[in-house]
Amino acid sequence: MLEHCRQARFVWNLAVEQQQLWQPGRRAPGYHEQSAQLTEVRAEYDWLRAGSQTVQQQALRDFAQAMRHFFAGTHRRPSWRKAGVHEGFRQVALKPRHIEKVNRRYGRVWVPKVGWVRFRSTRLLPAGVKSYRITRDRAGRWHVAFARIPNPIPGPADGSVVGIDRGVAVSAALSTGELLHIPGLTGGERIRLRRLQQRLARAKRGSNRRQRTRLAIAKTKAREADRRRDWVEKTTTDLSQRFDTIRVEQLNVRAMMRSARGTLDQPGVRVAQKRGLNRAISRQAWGHLVGRLNQKAAGRIEPVTAAYTSQRCSVCGHIAPENRKSQAVFACVACKAGPCNADVARNIAAGRAVTAQGDLAVRRSVNCEPQFSSPAP
Repeated sequence: MLEHCRQARFVWNLAVEQQQLWQPGRRAPGYHEQSAQLTEVRAEYDWLRAGSQTVQQQALRDFAQAMRHFFAGTHRRPSWRKAGVHEGFRQVALKPRHIEKVNRRYGRVWVPKVGWVRFRSTRLLPAGVKSYRITRDRAGRWHVAFARIPNPIPGPADGSVVGIDRGVAVSAALSTGELLHIPGLTGGERIRLRRLQQRLARAKRGSNRRQRTRLAIAKTKAREADRRRDWVEKTTTDLSQRFDTIRVEQLNVRAMMRSARGTLDQPGVRVAQKRGLNRAISRQAWGHLVGRLNQKAAGRIEPVTAAYTSQRCSVCGHIAPENRKSQAVFACVACKAGPCNADVARNIAAGRAVTAQGDLAVRRSVNCEPQFSSPAP
């Protein structure tokens, strides 16, 4: 299976190279032309001919689909695949019996040139599935994923609305007052990870000790990633079942995580601090959380502009930088509301949208007129 991964990656990178050599006025080769070229390459190289042609052709199909998504504007341009990082291949079941359920706990799939491969089921095997992807992570674990579009989770149909504020100190703060924290490494695991990274820096390149240390680091980080994915799946399922409408801040996470290194002519400032912030944002899984919500609660997600949400009072609507006393404390200087947890106070993405008409009644009851220090978004 490692050979399948290596050959699929080789074919994919050849297709990427052809696409990068494209110039205006020339037509880039499509799947059928590349498939004919693959036949010629297989006849020339024995190591490629020894592999499965269906696996290699599927890599070309995946690349063609990736280019269609890029031209449609929904995905980024396909890039290079690296050994040790992108280890995997996709296969379409040639016969329905090539995907079987052995018992309640195990199943098996037919892999070309390998035979039957047994796997442990983490959920029910979907009916009518025809394709699957086998991958190997950096911790050396093999996974098989079956292609199937799941059905959206129905809401409670009671008109309930919730706002979600994503942060670094608090992973997700709900407008209901709930503060959700994503699980990470324990204190002992963080100490062990730091020691392993120090050992890796001292190890000689190409040595067995360096390889064992890298594997130990990968296993520790894989454990953290598993906890993060598990938390995202459980949290998004719970929110999709409890609320009809889910409002989230509209954040460009990719732009927020850009490096501050700059260039040689114009080097960046506070690069180490920005790198730490980028890692903290990555550990909170901002994009993964909203992505899974869009899939599970399709049509019930409403993005809200994030401007001034950390400075606006959800009671009177007053916007001022002085309202935010600190990272964890919010207190309105106009209506004296608070102090309260600043992460909950920032959930005005839901509060403003939910009480678009109710804010006026609240203002009259507290006899407080909003004084906007800057234009409301």
